[in-house]
Amino acid sequence: MAKIKLVSLLSLLGLLGALSYGAVGRSQLPQPSVKLATEPSTSQLLPFEADAAQPQNPVQMTLQALDATGKPLQNANIHVKLLTPPTNPWLPTDFPIVEGTKLLDLAAIAANGQLQFQQMLPIRGDYQLQVEVTPTVANAFAPFQQTLTLSVPENSIKYRNFAILAVILVAVGFGGGWVIGGKQELQPGEIAPQRVRLLLSGAIVVAIAALLVVNISAELSHSHEHSHEHEHGDKAIAALPSSTNTQGLEVKLLGHHHATVGEPAELVVQAIDVKTGQPATDVVFDIKAKSLEAGWVAFTHQATPNNQGEFAWQQQFFDGAPHQVEVEVTPKPGAARQFSSFKVAQEIEVEAVEPPLRSRLLSLGYFVSILLVGLGLGLWVQQRRQPRSLLDSKALN
Repeated sequence: MAKIKLVSLLSLLGLLGALSYGAVGRSQLPQPSVKLATEPSTSQLLPFEADAAQPQNPVQMTLQALDATGKPLQNANIHVKLLTPPTNPWLPTDFPIVEGTKLLDLAAIAANGQLQFQQMLPIRGDYQLQVEVTPTVANAFAPFQQTLTLSVPENSIKYRNFAILAVILVAVGFGGGWVIGGKQELQPGEIAPQRVRLLLSGAIVVAIAALLVVNISAELSHSHEHSHEHEHGDKAIAALPSSTNTQGLEVKLLGHHHATVGEPAELVVQAIDVKTGQPATDVVFDIKAKSLEAGWVAFTHQATPNNQGEFAWQQQFFDGAPHQVEVEVTPKPGAARQFSSFKVAQEIEVEAVEPPLRSRLLSLGYFVSILLVGLGLGLWVQQRRQPRSLLDSKALN
């Protein structure tokens, strides 16, 4: 009986070992995957800079779906969601509202397993690309999902500017601490020594002047933006309509006409064959979204319509300025229908959102802390200097 139990135990252990070995073997088998390539390379990526001296270009991203052997997947449908870096509670970016939101969402047919688009990246941090690959032909391959990470470092100029500002704040604080900590003679009826009163009066004048400059600049910028919005908007609408009927095709650019920073806008371009009333699938859509104020390009993609003659995508406009979405319609290479290319466009009014109060108070707290460090250093140096002065005066006497 004991031998039977021993044999049964050994058999059970052997079966478990075989199952675990098989599971490990299956997990180590090559799996289909998605590779990401960027232009410029990941080491040269920089976030969007509103006041850049030279015009910035969006980052070109190429997603390549590969089978288990590393060969491009044929007849694939690639759906990608581009998510911005998550919120950092202690180090906010230039666009706090954009943090942790969806920047882009599009799905396209990739005959050779490749999807390519260009997108401006607004902030530093780790972006996530959630990719889902499905076959356009039933049972051609098993659908799979993969999450890719794209790291964008902060611009080194930002660190340089912060270091310069920190040195200035420390120097100002040190000067204030030196004056306050010096030997002061308080005259009868005075609340504070004269030098301290002069220092405080100067600080108040500088603060008032800074507030006036900031408020006047903001008001001028606001009125300037509104004038440019109307000027650019009138030109864009007059030059390119949002729908047209030409050369046997009816093309419409549909979707949201208004967007809000932090929320993606839904857009659709549709092509219909006028003669048959059926969707036109033998065309190509060259999509481009650009800022109407500065002219920089936020997004580009060359798309083909689906069986309904449509291509839909979601896109976030992150800088709060009006944009124009422009679509150039061209014939598909090798198609029986050939025509001259034409364009449709739609202006998108973007509602800006003020940064959270917490982010502004946090930045103010950092600057005040640096100023207080300089103030403390000035007081400490002045206090250590005074005993020596007293000793020197006593020695002279």
